[in-house]
Amino acid sequence: MERREFILASSGYALSALGLPDMDSITRRTKSVLPGAARVGQGEVAAVRHMVKALGDSASELGGGHARHLAVRYLTQDVAPWLEGRFTEVTGRELFAATSQLVHLAGWMAQDEGDTPELRGLAQRYYAHSFRLAAEAGDPELSATALRGLAVQCVDLGNRAEAVQLGEACVEYGRHLDNPRAVAYYEATLANAAAQDDDRRMATKHLALSEAAIGRPAAADVGDSWAAHYSPGRWAHEAGMVLSRLGDLDAAEEHLHLALDIHGLDRRRTRAIVLADLGGVRLRQGDVDGAMATWRNFLDCADGIRSVKVQAALQDMRVRLRRYEGVLEAQELREQATRIAG
Repeated sequence: MERREFILASSGYALSALGLPDMDSITRRTKSVLPGAARVGQGEVAAVRHMVKALGDSASELGGGHARHLAVRYLTQDVAPWLEGRFTEVTGRELFAATSQLVHLAGWMAQDEGDTPELRGLAQRYYAHSFRLAAEAGDPELSATALRGLAVQCVDLGNRAEAVQLGEACVEYGRHLDNPRAVAYYEATLANAAAQDDDRRMATKHLALSEAAIGRPAAADVGDSWAAHYSPGRWAHEAGMVLSRLGDLDAAEEHLHLALDIHGLDRRRTRAIVLADLGGVRLRQGDVDGAMATWRNFLDCADGIRSVKVQAALQDMRVRLRRYEGVLEAQELREQATRIAG
């Protein structure tokens, strides 16, 4: 990790400070610009948004470990000086919102790159800093999305109480948004956290709310909405895994099929993870042949992806197939998974 990356990441805020954004920060900046500060306009804002999309598309296809250094370098060398530049209040709020997206992306990339204390801490600091930037920009959707990143990280780490609390905060921030996909995004996050916490009532309630939201027509103009990518297919995947946690395997399989076969998934990393999850659900149902056929598709899709979730899925599959050591196909799958995992 580069030293400059550590310095910027360390400027993120502890969870205890998330509710205390400095709402007047941008206003003060426009009135107290340092001599020699760079002039920042809509061109710089558009550049940040463009880079978020380009880097995000690459990471979604190939995994968070693929190009994180590019995102960090752009953030520290290009964008950081603009935050200290000369801009109008309107431009400043747009710049902070766009930078919040970039910082969030860097956090997601760190979280997806590997499961080490260093990367976990780095991701958390990026998410917290993204929240701060979004709150100062006055953007409730980006604020909610940053909280969602923290909630999902807590789910992955098994921090149940924190995951539920962050999920609730995420839903509260997004409650009044005129963007059904964003509402579905946050409600499903809380449903997922509640399911991990063995709270069936809460999980069922918020899963139903997310389903109602994803079923409504998408807003005509979502602009640069971070939740615009949350398609019915991605919702079906997340809903399927919530249902799997609740023990409803038939419904889980149905939703994972919806994600893959009806809605389709345009990113190879996402499709690989859904295939891995579907294989696991089929195995739990006793459909060994179906599980192995699905896992073979997963392996074909996973080759070359640098993602901790894909690596975890590879390891999970290999462990589960040990009980079928006398089955040739199971042995072949394990060997192929070992080659892909490196």
